[in-house]
Amino acid sequence: MKPAAVVFDLFGTLLNIASLREAAARVASEPDAFVATWREKQIGYAFASAIMGVHEDFDAMTEHGLRYAAEKHGVALDEHERKLLVAAWEHVRAYDDVVSTLRELHQRGVRCAVLTNGTPSTSEAAIVHAGIADLLDATLSVESAGVFKPNRRVYELVTAHYQLPAEHFVFVSSNGWDATGAALFGMRVAWCNRSGAPAETFGPAPEWVLRDLRGVPAIVDALALSSA
Repeated sequence: MKPAAVVFDLFGTLLNIASLREAAARVASEPDAFVATWREKQIGYAFASAIMGVHEDFDAMTEHGLRYAAEKHGVALDEHERKLLVAAWEHVRAYDDVVSTLRELHQRGVRCAVLTNGTPSTSEAAIVHAGIADLLDATLSVESAGVFKPNRRVYELVTAHYQLPAEHFVFVSSNGWDATGAALFGMRVAWCNRSGAPAETFGPAPEWVLRDLRGVPAIVDALALSSA
């Protein structure tokens, strides 16, 4: 069955978080380590928020994570510098395989969407900056659900938007926990394992494992042929 849409995670899947090192290099002597801590705590705080039932948006989690990273790495940030670093998430660059993959899917008549933990404003600004806005059918933010991925209410945003059951969608994420959440919800899932990480040992496995996004069109073609 040809998918109704291919739904992508945004930060870390379409957009390269490592490109934040340029902004981090202005304040930190070890920008790669600084960004790694920042991202780890940003996601960790989002998980904690969901578990505790106390929701703050992803921009807030980004700032919480930034403050932690600054403390850990001995970086003194004034308010202006904090605002600039949080705003840098609007300028994260796309991976090299993103535009070509989205264009190939677009040429096949396949709708593409984003499902992101990011806020609508930050996500939309980042998508425009990356030059992929015209290749996306929809940008769905967890803010409409009031909880972060991998809560099932987030994946329900996709089925509600398109008015189709979960099995009609291919979901693509570079985050193993996100791939697991979407698979548990019932989507057909491709884990884009960009970093060569070990497979998750908790929850259902993804149907496909890719090293980058270039394999996504082949998945769509195979599904279309299987229903022909």
